[in-house]
Amino acid sequence: MTAVTAPIHPGWLRNAHFDLTFVVGAAVLGIASGLLVVARPDLFGLVLVLDLWLLGYHHVIATYTRLCFDIESAKANRFLLVYVPPLVIAGVALAYFTFGAWMIASVYLYWQWWHYTRQSYGVGQVYKKKSGVSFTQSDLLSKAAIYALPLWGIIHRSNQAPETFLGMEVKVFILPAMIETIAGVLAAVSVVWWGIDRWRARQRGEFAPMHALYMLSHWAVFYVGYVVIANIDAGWITLNVWHNAQYLLFVWLFNTNRFSKGVDERAVFLSTISQRKNIVAYFGLLVAIAAIVYFSAATALSAVDTSLPLILLVYQAINFHHYIVDSKIWKVRKKPIQETLRLTTIDDAQ
Repeated sequence: MTAVTAPIHPGWLRNAHFDLTFVVGAAVLGIASGLLVVARPDLFGLVLVLDLWLLGYHHVIATYTRLCFDIESAKANRFLLVYVPPLVIAGVALAYFTFGAWMIASVYLYWQWWHYTRQSYGVGQVYKKKSGVSFTQSDLLSKAAIYALPLWGIIHRSNQAPETFLGMEVKVFILPAMIETIAGVLAAVSVVWWGIDRWRARQRGEFAPMHALYMLSHWAVFYVGYVVIANIDAGWITLNVWHNAQYLLFVWLFNTNRFSKGVDERAVFLSTISQRKNIVAYFGLLVAIAAIVYFSAATALSAVDTSLPLILLVYQAINFHHYIVDSKIWKVRKKPIQETLRLTTIDDAQ
């Protein structure tokens, strides 16, 4: 076989420092957080607080830089900003008063699994297009490589039959052991199949290093979070820290790309803080806004009602609204998203 000497483009989203932090750093941080909680269960509260206040709350706020930090975006997303929130609140309240708190916790368990998996699928698609090489793998293989292992993970977690999740009563779908076994085999086959496909691509000079590294990080986080770690809360910490860290970095990348030519008169505030030199101000602002919003919410809730129902309804309504919004604003097949991320046309994207 003739050796292929074509240069291999790494496929950075930005550069080596950013991408290795985004892919490797976020995965290591998530896995380390989960394993720390396993080793020291008494530290769960501390890790949770750090996750929420250093990553979680302002990862939600980061979404609003895409929704309403400039007039043009606010107009384009009016439905998501004005009409969806009351619908979500009504839906959460209806679920609680019809079934009880366990329904909210159960919906959150499965919806956050789907949300994290979909985000990872989208990021994988971006890396594919950033690679600059032609992916000849089938659409089935592409999707199986992303979805099969997380699917096995959530089935495995469900079959553990946890009674609580983050301190709340939870009910899960328990499937026959054979189904879990089949899901595990399919996950293993998809990983091996993908590996063979990428090895052949490497032989053709069409290997995409950063896409491959991202896939490895994806499998590692979901495997550790759902299979290796038996405790449901510690496993959740793994996935949540990873997801939050990646989301914050990705939104920052999007905003810096969007305003890479400098301050835009149509979005002076957002374009100013999104300049690379203002990165400290950008993340500092997200932290400040998150502190104001969540401290205000906590104060208001404690003044009105300190019982679980109201707190649960408010915070989960925020989470669910965030999930809905993300499913709409990050469609990689949309031309404006492709242009901002500097991608070519994606045929098999979200």
